[in-house]
Amino acid sequence: MNDDDLVIVLGDEAEPGTPDPGEPWKIVVVDDDPAVHDGTRFALHGYSLQNRGLEILSAYSAEEGRRLIAEHPDTAVVLLDVVMETDTAGLELVGQIRSELNNETVRIILRTGQPGQAPERRVIVDFDINDYKAKTELTADKLFTTLTAALRSYEQLRRMDETLRGLEVIIDAASTLFDAHSIERLTEAVLEKLARLVAGACSGVAVLGSGKAGWQDMAVIAACGSYESADRPASAADLSDDARALIDAAVDEDGIVFGESDFAACFRFRTNREVAFLLETGGGLSETDRALIEVFCSRLAVAFDNVVLYEELQEANTRLEERVAQRTEELNRANAFKKEVLGIVAHDLKNPLSVILGRADMLRQQVTRDPLPADSIRKQVDQITLSAQRMTSMIEGLIREAMNDALDITIRRHPLDLVRLVHAVAENNRPLAERKSQDVAVAAPMSLPIRADYDRLREAIENLVSNAIKYTPAGGRIRISADQNGSLATICVSDTGPGLSEEDRTRLFGRFQRLSAQPTGGESSTGLGLSIVKRIVELHGGAISAEPTLADSGTTFRIELPLSQ
Repeated sequence: MNDDDLVIVLGDEAEPGTPDPGEPWKIVVVDDDPAVHDGTRFALHGYSLQNRGLEILSAYSAEEGRRLIAEHPDTAVVLLDVVMETDTAGLELVGQIRSELNNETVRIILRTGQPGQAPERRVIVDFDINDYKAKTELTADKLFTTLTAALRSYEQLRRMDETLRGLEVIIDAASTLFDAHSIERLTEAVLEKLARLVAGACSGVAVLGSGKAGWQDMAVIAACGSYESADRPASAADLSDDARALIDAAVDEDGIVFGESDFAACFRFRTNREVAFLLETGGGLSETDRALIEVFCSRLAVAFDNVVLYEELQEANTRLEERVAQRTEELNRANAFKKEVLGIVAHDLKNPLSVILGRADMLRQQVTRDPLPADSIRKQVDQITLSAQRMTSMIEGLIREAMNDALDITIRRHPLDLVRLVHAVAENNRPLAERKSQDVAVAAPMSLPIRADYDRLREAIENLVSNAIKYTPAGGRIRISADQNGSLATICVSDTGPGLSEEDRTRLFGRFQRLSAQPTGGESSTGLGLSIVKRIVELHGGAISAEPTLADSGTTFRIELPLSQ
């Protein structure tokens, strides 16, 4: 053994540190001389940095050193000899550590007793080492200083590596968490990312509550580690008192609370609900771990808000689709109604239009005569006028029905006297009755106040009165009455026409329904009037019915409306 291979101790021993109960720094000494291992242990006896001692592992060849470092990837420093089984064994091991084992953080310090064999400048440039020392210059103090610098460098690199790994998890989470479309999926993803962030075996749960008062009945919606079981889902009963206390503290803080080896975080989102995460690690949480957790959690509330907004958007889309389907169905009904109306128009307007055209042709022929047949011309004009009036009446009925079928129809109620309205309708229709020598009479008290839409209610009563005149034969009677019956006002319109058959009663108020009775004066009927009356009465909160006027003839229509309070 050469003198150069010894670690020279000059008596300036390192001050003994405080014994460390925690995990020591791992140091690997790779040298083929056992005396170097003994000298290193002696020089570093009692060493402590950051309240952590040393664990010195020995390898006596480059190959043994490679195996030892592979078994201990958390090695902090390698004290490596150059010349061992070969003249370049140490240098080859440097390449294996960096390239094959992919260990970039371990600090490698070359110690050689033959500096000429491996020149310092070439070695420090060509090989990824961190220091180069001749064994003759490594006193105990210098070894202490060199090792301390290497350990500090290793710790900084390890923290940078942890930070880089954590940031990669956070960046990956940023692209995946915002793709979650449900609270459950997002919660599972967050729990998985938190477990990756602390890079160790850990167990955790995510619980959902409805506010600070609801955490006693918290619901577990995601779990990992020991809380995850194939037999049954995790529940709040699986949580210890300490775990519950940590969650409660996070809820109170509305943020993150760290324990020695665990932490809890709470987030409140748009619906005023809260989700809390509890993660228990196998070891302690470093300052880097805590900083990364805080960075990761800083924007999680936004992710939960996004999920709630997405769910609200989905719900709005569903409602919109339902509205579209409803509107489509209404449009289809409107198109069917339009076709029905066009069929009625084509059929019912054809007859009076034919009469007008025929009478006009006859009138054209008569005006060429000399002298003019005044009586005949007057008769043709009267027939044209009557047919035009019939067409006008039918068109007005169609317009009223179209308005009545509108989706946004409204009733504007105002105080009015029902008796005055009944008298006004009777007077308005009296000329039509007189043409057929019919008697129209009104029976009503002095006054009967109600709240109703004057125009709409008049339209309904007008329809009933005009129908009574239309279906009552010449010389018949029409009776209109208004009275009070308890909390109701009643309007009755009676005629002495042919009455209603049993079949008529089943379809009396349907749209476009033709009854068995026929108008007695050649009038036209669209089958729209009674359906309009029924709609108007129901919009007023009332009801309409029909019954025989006499045992064998006539019909009485009865309208019942709420009285004004």
